[in-house]
Order: sequence, then structure tokens, then C-alpha cells
Amino acid sequence: QVQLVESGGGSVQPGGSLRLSCVVSGRTFSTYAMGWFRQAPGKEREFVVAISRSGGSPYYADSVKGRFTISRDGAKSTIYLQMNSLKPEDTAVYYCAAAPDRFFGGRDDNNYSYWGQGIQVTVSS
Repeated sequence: QVQLVESGGGSVQPGGSLRLSCVVSGRTFSTYAMGWFRQAPGKEREFVVAISRSGGSPYYADSVKGRFTISRDGAKSTIYLQMNSLKPEDTAVYYCAAAPDRFFGGRDDNNYSYWGQGIQVTVSS
């Protein structure tokens, strides 16, 4: 049974920072490509960033490029999303996702088989 558990969400003022974590259990972490997606109220889920199995080739949505940074720690079976210079439009439920047996999952959510429960990020003054 594969499980993804996010943490680190919350409320922050515009310009602030948060770091999300996603712990993966149930299978060898190194076999997964990983990604982060988000869903704002009344909107469809959208791609945020993807990272390859090896930890290289991060690919960011234009809306977060230069502000968000993804990383992965194999020893802890965890991926991180460091979010800086947050804007109100970043407000959403954030989901981590795992693509088993893929080197890179990309921006297509159909490539990801496992999803976390989601965690709320609110950016407001």
C-alpha cells in the first residue's frame, strides 16, 4: 500500500514563505517520479512542478518559476516544495503525487498513480 502524506501548509501573508513536505511510504522511493499539483476553489487541479526519479530535471509551471523550489531526499523518502514570495493567487489545496516506474512524470496528472490527501495553503493579508 503506497501512501503519500503532506505537511507544512497553513496561512501566510503575501510575500511570505512556506515549505511543504510529502513523505512516501510503501515502496522504494527511488522508483517514483514525483510532482506537486494544486487546486484552488472553483478551479480545476493544475500542475505546479515535477521532479525526476534521480532528483534532477525539475520542471516548473510558469506561474511559480523563480519562486518555488522542489527537492527530494531519498534517505527520508520525502519531497519538499519551498514556496517563497507567495501571492494570494497561490492559495489552493496542494497535492503531492507519485508516478511509479517513470523517470519523469511531467505535467500530465494522468501519469501519476498515487496522490496525497492534500494540504491547504492560504495566502492572505
